[in-house]
Amino acid sequence: MDHQDAFTTETAGLPEASSPSIVRLYDGDSFDLRIYPVRKRIGDAEVRMLGYNGSIPGPTLHVEQGSEITVQVTNDGDVEATVHWHGLRLQNLYDGVPQETQAPIQPGEAFTYKLRFPDPGLYWYHPHIREDFAQEMGLYAPIIVEPSDSSYWPAVDRQLTITLDDVLIEDGKLAPFKRSGPTFTAMGRFGNLMLINGESEFSAEAAAGEIVRLYLVNTANTRIFNFALRGARMKLVGGDSGRYEHEEFVEEVLLSPSERAVVDVLFDTAGEVHLEHRTPEHTYDLGAFSVAGAAIGDAAASFGELRTDPELTTERVLLEHDLEREPDKVLSIVASMPLLYGGEAQEASSYVCPMHPEVTSSEPGTCPKCGMKLVPSDTLPASASDQHEGHAHSEHDPSGHGGRHHGDHGDGLEWEDLMPEINRQTDPTNMIWKLIDRESGAENHAISWKFTVGERVKIRLINEMDSDHPMHHPFHIHGAGRFLILSRDGQPEPNLVWKDTLLLRAGETVDILLYVTNPGLWMAHCHIAEHIESGMMFSFEVTPSSEAGGH
Repeated sequence: MDHQDAFTTETAGLPEASSPSIVRLYDGDSFDLRIYPVRKRIGDAEVRMLGYNGSIPGPTLHVEQGSEITVQVTNDGDVEATVHWHGLRLQNLYDGVPQETQAPIQPGEAFTYKLRFPDPGLYWYHPHIREDFAQEMGLYAPIIVEPSDSSYWPAVDRQLTITLDDVLIEDGKLAPFKRSGPTFTAMGRFGNLMLINGESEFSAEAAAGEIVRLYLVNTANTRIFNFALRGARMKLVGGDSGRYEHEEFVEEVLLSPSERAVVDVLFDTAGEVHLEHRTPEHTYDLGAFSVAGAAIGDAAASFGELRTDPELTTERVLLEHDLEREPDKVLSIVASMPLLYGGEAQEASSYVCPMHPEVTSSEPGTCPKCGMKLVPSDTLPASASDQHEGHAHSEHDPSGHGGRHHGDHGDGLEWEDLMPEINRQTDPTNMIWKLIDRESGAENHAISWKFTVGERVKIRLINEMDSDHPMHHPFHIHGAGRFLILSRDGQPEPNLVWKDTLLLRAGETVDILLYVTNPGLWMAHCHIAEHIESGMMFSFEVTPSSEAGGH
């Protein structure tokens, strides 16, 4: 990489990153948030990162449903900034989308946001400019919105926020980023070190018989986390924007980038309870709770109860018609990869899968494991023959084989970067991600949808397998409203929860119902950071209900 095109990794003179704080804010309160570089010890490396108020993650904002606060953001960081308040149905002016809702905050400048919190649940805030760089550098933090109804959640003894992340460290520094634009745009930048609450290992204490509510958010650029606890019981009670239709006991919780979950954990026996990320091929140990003593409260007495949400029970009845009707909009995801498939078709003596180099053929075709098109063997980048080496290695998984592509397990997911050297060479010129409106044929920013406040819009999302690189995508809709998942591959969603982000597996078709509540210009995009920055996004207009509008 050209050093003149790389962001600095210099740590000299920077303040040391501090521990994250919890900031309780009430209706009418103001809060100052400052972005600036810090130095942070991660494993054996001391690296340059960016923090909100000097910590990674930034301050957890703890607010009340129905409240409104003011946050002044000052940018003393390495790049221009905005703050996106992920999942909040707020006023469009404060959504944090550069050029659409506000001008970028230049270094040395400030911008004031007015935030409102109509819905209980777990949200988070992060950049929406060079998200591949700034978010990876540490700009992320949770927001807990406490429900106005004190009986909304089950009883617990206390609560914790958990951010799940990974970083790519090479030669004692964060792997370089280009100032001119994103790299790793094929699969996103996978890290080689897991972070939980900004640290390489989690450590906490709990009392036997205690129930702790964990607010989980995946803040990684691209990695999916399958979160589990070994040695404790876990109950799933909430998702992105409030509680599930039916609480349920679970062994693990799958979260794609920017998805959230609320789980209640009963530590019923003394000892160690390990936090794990489980993939089909490997289990990563993220740290542990040390459980001792005995709980003082009586929350455990009701842990066995599985409650039902009356609002979503009512909604399910209303969804019957929407399940059967045709979608209002159909959006497809397609990848074009000129790096591997550009130029004129050529004959070759042998063909190989870029994802699985062990898959070869004497004729062109597709890989039976992952669906990628086979390429002539001699067209692969020189380093691609050693796909399973390099930065996929980590202290958690020294073999570099922590997981496989979706085709190996039939789950439509990419758990690890299985073509690291090719991925490293991809950028928006040679790896093109497209959201395509199937009615008009418009792609990405050219898509022009218009809705009206009060509409319930059925959107069909199709993750095409007929694509140069079929893979999963976390699809996010900004604060125009919130949605329910109607069905996956024609099967009704068994447990409803209000969402702003969903995981769309490779080859999967998902129908959602968007409840449109907020006027303005709102963005929708894939939430893999490198895919956002390569243009996999569009914006749609919502008009007030008194004005003319339509699908």
